[in-house]
Amino acid sequence: MDAGLIAGLLVTPEKRLESPKGDVLRAIKRSSPGFVGFGETYFSTIHEGAVKGWRRHNRVTLNLVVPVGRIRFVVHDARPGSTSSGRFCDVPLGGPNHARLTVAPGLWMAFQGLGPGTSVLLNLIDEEHDPNESNTVEIDAFRFDFAVRP
Repeated sequence: MDAGLIAGLLVTPEKRLESPKGDVLRAIKRSSPGFVGFGETYFSTIHEGAVKGWRRHNRVTLNLVVPVGRIRFVVHDARPGSTSSGRFCDVPLGGPNHARLTVAPGLWMAFQGLGPGTSVLLNLIDEEHDPNESNTVEIDAFRFDFAVRP
């Protein structure tokens, strides 16, 4: 599904500089679309087939890159009055699809490891982590079938 179908969601192709000794993968620059400031970066891992989510950030903008493995990000717009309310967007990143996913505050997101093995994501957020800033719900709170692979 095209990320443009959800207001506040942006997929930005990033550069991969190939080298025989190991590639360089760009994540984000200050001048990049979707960059709104720096608060914190962190890495998260996920095993092939596992699903983490749903989480909604109320103030924080996410900038997600997958430097190792492949991860499927599923974003759901449940914002009342949004032009894309009720829609889902399925964005696989990593491997040959080196891009950055920017997720605006207010959107629900879950993600699934597509593997192989353990995948790694890098997230750059625009403020430091605040455990009271986000909400979570059980994975079955929204009707999306993670068994169907992209």
